[in-house]
Amino acid sequence: MHPLYDAVRWWSFIIPPIVCPFEFIINAPFGRFAPSSAGIFVVDGIKSWIVMELVSPISFLYALTRSPLASSLADVGPLTGPQLFLAGLFLVHYANRALVSPLRTPSRSKSHIVVPLSGACFNLVNGTLMGTYIGSSDAAAFLTGAFGRLSFWTGITLWLVGFCGNILHDEVLLNIRRNAKAKGKAKAAGDPSKNQKEHYAIPHGYLYKYLSYPNYFCEWSEWFGFALAASPLPPMTSLSAIAHTIQPPWLFFLAEVFLMIPRAYRGHRWYHETFPDYPKERKAVIPFIF
Repeated sequence: MHPLYDAVRWWSFIIPPIVCPFEFIINAPFGRFAPSSAGIFVVDGIKSWIVMELVSPISFLYALTRSPLASSLADVGPLTGPQLFLAGLFLVHYANRALVSPLRTPSRSKSHIVVPLSGACFNLVNGTLMGTYIGSSDAAAFLTGAFGRLSFWTGITLWLVGFCGNILHDEVLLNIRRNAKAKGKAKAAGDPSKNQKEHYAIPHGYLYKYLSYPNYFCEWSEWFGFALAASPLPPMTSLSAIAHTIQPPWLFFLAEVFLMIPRAYRGHRWYHETFPDYPKERKAVIPFIF
């Protein structure tokens, strides 16, 4: 492997669990925790989201086609069917996340510029790692005969269920915003605190019966399935062994869990503090557990 690639993988394994505890006590300044006043560091929520998320598929495609782990482009063979299939799933996810979803939303809270900047950095690293791995000889070797393996199709099924579930539950939130906008409740010239209460409401339906953030849970299912289909499970002998052998699809899944659990926890608390009638039996993000 390439030393730089290995170093970035190692740091991508180390950093998320270090950042995780701090996210339990700090509200990321976007969404329901967005800055309440304008300023030079406050940016448009929809435009900044699109730019931030487009970094991932662009860097993915660059790494996939340039094959940085190969000694030269002349040594790069054509991608196999399973490699192309997985690359397609990655791009489908980000087509929805970076373009379809934000362009369909009627509104999105402004964001402090630190959010899209940090998100773009994460997406640059993750997209590059994922594209590098999917296009590598390691992935080609692991995926030999993948279309005939049960584990591959189990992973693909989890990806599909998670992808559809993510869209389904996001649509519930979008409908809340659409209804608020249709009723004329969210007016920019009004009181910010009032707008926030009118902009947000208690979501219902599907897994919202059990969770405050079923869209997060579905996204974890999606990327767990992708990792299961795309790469070998890391050895569970020691943390050192995991850190030095874990492949980018599993790194992405673990990073999402570590970085999204605190956001779900703080958002779950916000729901309970904001809405006195919020369902007490709902968990934050893991059914019946957390």
